[in-house]
Amino acid sequence: MQKDILLSGGTGLIGRALRKMLAQEGRDCRLLLRHPLHAEAENLSWNPDAGLIEDERLGGFKAVVHLAGEPIAARRWTPEQKQKIRDSRVKGTRLLAERLARCPEKPEVLLCASAIGFYGNRGDEVLTEASDGGSGFLAEVTQEWEAAAQAAKEAGIRVVHARFGIVLSKDGGALAKMLPAFQLGLGGPLGDGSAYMSWISIDDTAAALQHLLSDPEAEGVYNLTAPDPVPNRDFVKAMGKALHRPAFLPAPAFALRGLLGEMGETLLLHSARVLPKRLEAQGFTFRHPELLPALQDLCHRIQ
Repeated sequence: MQKDILLSGGTGLIGRALRKMLAQEGRDCRLLLRHPLHAEAENLSWNPDAGLIEDERLGGFKAVVHLAGEPIAARRWTPEQKQKIRDSRVKGTRLLAERLARCPEKPEVLLCASAIGFYGNRGDEVLTEASDGGSGFLAEVTQEWEAAAQAAKEAGIRVVHARFGIVLSKDGGALAKMLPAFQLGLGGPLGDGSAYMSWISIDDTAAALQHLLSDPEAEGVYNLTAPDPVPNRDFVKAMGKALHRPAFLPAPAFALRGLLGEMGETLLLHSARVLPKRLEAQGFTFRHPELLPALQDLCHRIQ
């Protein structure tokens, strides 16, 4: 009997939202966990750093969703932290792809997390799935990350790379970090406010992943962003309006660079104007296609 879905990173922000949506559909979702004590009964354990995974239990799943990876904003980017970010994505994806490729009962689809960091810092250039990759640490990591799934593709597994934008949720991620300052009226533009923010609501993130899992024609790279990327200054105005708070106190670029180093430069000041062309072409309907209504809905849930 074929098992349903195996999910790595299932305890994270996106993983929890996807599990909830899959459960509503009656789908059976088992977790691939780094901690053996929690990988009992239906769940599986692995250790990507050591190249270990439960091979004998890995086969027979209809689909595998791979979301695991070291958070990129967890701490300042020292050389050691950058290596940890790279290894957690590249080594983990390569291990999973290679072992799935060897399984007698292979999954129909391997859906891997990726990121719009692939495109690098591109100003106001409109970016789609057909755009070339950029330069810089995150761009290079993301390109290696996607390439690490090649073994699964060569084995005939349908491989999908979901390039996540900034995922907006009240339960974590970028929005949760920004909210306290904005609720106090201390929010404002980052740098000169011109950097584009390509965002997507958590509801649309989970729904898009569900769509990519279920559509047998979905393969390759998909941008998981809303069709309304905006400059940071406009994002800040929308946040203030959604919360009924002033939002005009700027965070100077030099201060962000001094406080957070390369991480602050890349995550807060770099610009990527990314559109979800392939999702739209396949008929995916966004619940939150525009920023202000999305923020108003999320802030309403908080209050």
